[in-house]
Amino acid sequence: MTFRHAAAAMTAMFLMMGAAVAQTASPAKPASTPAPAAAATAAKPGANPATDTATPGMPRAETPTVAANASPAGTAKPGDAATGQGKAAACGACHGLDGNSTDPQYPRLAGQSEQYIVGQLTQFKSGKRQNAIMAGFAEPLSEQDMHDIGAYFATKAPLPGVADQALVEQGETLYRQGDTARGIPACMACHGPDGAGNPGAQYPRLTSQHSKYVESRLKAWKEASGPSDDPHTKIMMPIAQKLDDKDIAAVASYLEGLHANTPEQAAAPAGP
Repeated sequence: MTFRHAAAAMTAMFLMMGAAVAQTASPAKPASTPAPAAAATAAKPGANPATDTATPGMPRAETPTVAANASPAGTAKPGDAATGQGKAAACGACHGLDGNSTDPQYPRLAGQSEQYIVGQLTQFKSGKRQNAIMAGFAEPLSEQDMHDIGAYFATKAPLPGVADQALVEQGETLYRQGDTARGIPACMACHGPDGAGNPGAQYPRLTSQHSKYVESRLKAWKEASGPSDDPHTKIMMPIAQKLDDKDIAAVASYLEGLHANTPEQAAAPAGP
């Protein structure tokens, strides 16, 4: 068997993993005045930052690997959610079949924009964002695969989370006003007043995101050193380095409780 045939066979094997049928859910409805939900359960188990080591600030200078089924850059069409449902099945083990992960070390992808998901998968595939698990899943994906997967998760509704009421005031102040005395901008300047993000700029949706995951990402940026050519890391590193541990815990908890108070979400379980 030639190297080309072997590579094609391995790629086909990865894509066959997407045959399972994912769950479906209605897209989240935007709310004019999102509010954090009251805490009703004990704190969730901590995330393991080691699962995403060297993510911020430490890109590799290697040449991106091109998979056997990769599309020429820029030739992909807008994602198709129906096609993406099958391709995203392999993601369900960690992120949940509908993008609502139950383990807080894995981010919720439900409602995340197609553009942001494509951007992150591209970085995992190239090695600019380093994670051994995600690199293995991203490597065989074509640009079109990424768009289809992103389109599928973008149609899913994120389940509402809960916020620690003791942290809501501090978290809301940082998110909506920042702290000018310390040079900390308001989070909503990029991520929006309702936490929906900015798809065009690939600023992620933060609404209902696991607080432990948000904490792990902010702490990773805070502890990162050295220059980075990633535009998001360039923005987040100097901000995170001005936050103390209480700030990080507060804004992360506030974000988990930030969600649209729609009838559908009010009836949905908040999760463990």
